[in-house]
Amino acid sequence: MRVFSTHGRDLLKGYEALRLLPYDDQTGLPLKEWNKGATIGYGHLIPKEEWASLKDGITAGEAEEIFTTDLRPFEGAVREGLKKEVSQDQFDALTILAFNIGTHGFKTSSALKLVNDPAAKTPYPSLEAAWKAWNRSQGKVMKGLVRRRAAEWELFTGSPHKVGG
Repeated sequence: MRVFSTHGRDLLKGYEALRLLPYDDQTGLPLKEWNKGATIGYGHLIPKEEWASLKDGITAGEAEEIFTTDLRPFEGAVREGLKKEVSQDQFDALTILAFNIGTHGFKTSSALKLVNDPAAKTPYPSLEAAWKAWNRSQGKVMKGLVRRRAAEWELFTGSPHKVGG
């Protein structure tokens, strides 16, 4: 059974960056009140019911614990969604993608369909196009997501890649 590697974790941490105080995921600005984009640690979206316990910040150790807990459903979604064997780098790239687009987005994505069956019918001409289509936030193409998808794709295909995005 494939698991998310230490290398994959380090890459994902590079994308998410450690933030010990709550911030708005869209703007990066600090938050004093909860909103649906409230985030802390390594990209942990704060549910409203967690706000009271996280609003004053967390330690690096707590961020690591939250990150480990947050990864489980995404790693599981990749394991469940894959119908064929992939390399460790491919598994890591898929897990990083799932972490960013969510388990539902991942499980229903054309990218996953094309990983499993390169001849699958999708709206995209290639797996690369399906992968890189996940470049929008609130309907707008975001440069950070374009860079992130490119780095994930490089990891998936075995091309040289950079940490962070």
